[in-house]
Amino acid sequence: MKRFLATAMAVSMLAAAIPAVPAMAEEAPEPITLTVFRGDPGDQPADDNKIYQKIKDELGISFEFEFLAGDLDEKLGMMIAGEDYPDLFDGGNSADLLIQNGALINLLDYVSPETTPRLWAHIEPQKARIITQDEDGNDVLYIIPNYGLADGEQIVNRVNGPAFFIQKQVLAWAGYPQIHTLNEYFDLIEAFLAENPTDENGTPYVGFDILCEDWRHFCLINPVQHLMGRPNDGEVIVDVNSEDFHTETFIDKPYAKPYYKKLNEEFQKGLISKDTFVMNYDQYIAQLSSGIVLGMFDQTWDFDNATYALQDANMYKNTYVALGLVYDPEYVDGKEIEEHYVNGTLPNINRGFGISVNCECPERIVAMWEELLSDEWQLLLNWGVEGEDYSIEDGRLTMTMEQYENTLNNTWMLHNKARALFESSPKKQGYIMEGDLAGNCWEVGNQPEIVFGNMNEYDKEFLSAYGYQKFADFVNPPIELAPYGEAWQIDYTPVDVDHQDFLDIQDKYLPELIMTDPDNFDALWDEFVEKITPSATVFSEFMQEQVYTKAMQLLEAED
Repeated sequence: MKRFLATAMAVSMLAAAIPAVPAMAEEAPEPITLTVFRGDPGDQPADDNKIYQKIKDELGISFEFEFLAGDLDEKLGMMIAGEDYPDLFDGGNSADLLIQNGALINLLDYVSPETTPRLWAHIEPQKARIITQDEDGNDVLYIIPNYGLADGEQIVNRVNGPAFFIQKQVLAWAGYPQIHTLNEYFDLIEAFLAENPTDENGTPYVGFDILCEDWRHFCLINPVQHLMGRPNDGEVIVDVNSEDFHTETFIDKPYAKPYYKKLNEEFQKGLISKDTFVMNYDQYIAQLSSGIVLGMFDQTWDFDNATYALQDANMYKNTYVALGLVYDPEYVDGKEIEEHYVNGTLPNINRGFGISVNCECPERIVAMWEELLSDEWQLLLNWGVEGEDYSIEDGRLTMTMEQYENTLNNTWMLHNKARALFESSPKKQGYIMEGDLAGNCWEVGNQPEIVFGNMNEYDKEFLSAYGYQKFADFVNPPIELAPYGEAWQIDYTPVDVDHQDFLDIQDKYLPELIMTDPDNFDALWDEFVEKITPSATVFSEFMQEQVYTKAMQLLEAED
């Protein structure tokens, strides 16, 4: 990163702390270039990107982006070992490694109601969840959540998290049925494949993919909790109706066995390929992007690049619907399970940008965030340039079909959106609460007029066949967020050895269980449970204590 004068840095920070000051200062700030690491694969923005150019012109800041290639933990481990840190750091799902190894600064040294009123107002409603304490009892905030700090009531137009996904063409082929259970889901895929073994190019369809690579093995591990009717708590299931928030690992319980036995049956029928267990993430996305994968369990954000590729190719029938599947009663002693895939809004704790200890200008970055949280910048970052990318009609933000389709086009975004910066930065979500545009939505994809009005014709007809207005109508509305939040956000460091052993055993045995001869399944399952019980017990007991403690702390803070 280029060095710059401390006096210019101080002037910039002061200007950013005063909301009335416009983005373009009378005297241009000292130009700097920030190095940025994103813990996910991505594409470099185009050199002529208009949003980055505006940031450079008005805030004096340029960016050098590095995106993840390969294994995230391995990459972060190398950076930590060499203390080779960029200025802005998004560690993705392994951000805890950065915090534990002292790679990030405490943002509370730079964020306060007095110096950064916009940033403080942004985090203040959820400070009980996102501000923690270090070993000495000091308040710390290493990452301002990139998502989940929303204004107004919760907006759910699509399922952005976990679900069982199925290609729209499969549902259309079957006459738009309602699919709610595990058996209904696989029965439909089987029936479709029987009549449609290949696509129009003669390429065989893949019935069901399972991504197992690295931390994304949640695609293999997590479905059981959802089939049991709970939203995402990571690797445990919590009884929120019990006094102690009873918490247990689910993968080793009898109710997990039917899922993997079902996958074993589907594997024997050829719906699941052996290759799925050795695919890396890039190969998985490439396969989804080709349109040949009929179904998978995943989280929507995890395969956005595949969705963009399918949309760019006008392969809308090959894009996916999120279904909230539950177990058939036969798997759970005849019990009817109610589906709860969508949780109440919560901050995306430890997900987003932190500032590294190697950064020479943390004040400048915080000042940038403060400025970018202004209404003017948020409109630009979300909607683009008025008159070019969107219009305002009778107080409503609108787009033509062409403008909206641009926002779904990956190539266009590389020239016209600051996605690599904006996705990991603090941002406004939900409803615009004040001013002439109050009642509109910050995010284009949430604006009611756009959700259905500017949808492509295929999706309009598809939803109309179901009598729906949005794709979130396929699942139940959000449930009330538990007081502990979501258990996957808990720091596992105190039991990291047992936790890693717990994960390693799953990664080894679950693919074997799916591929084994059906006659060997029961014996192999018993062996798996025996092997995983010691580490599962340690992890389960730790999580029980943590979930209960966090729930009590938050309830007390709210009182």
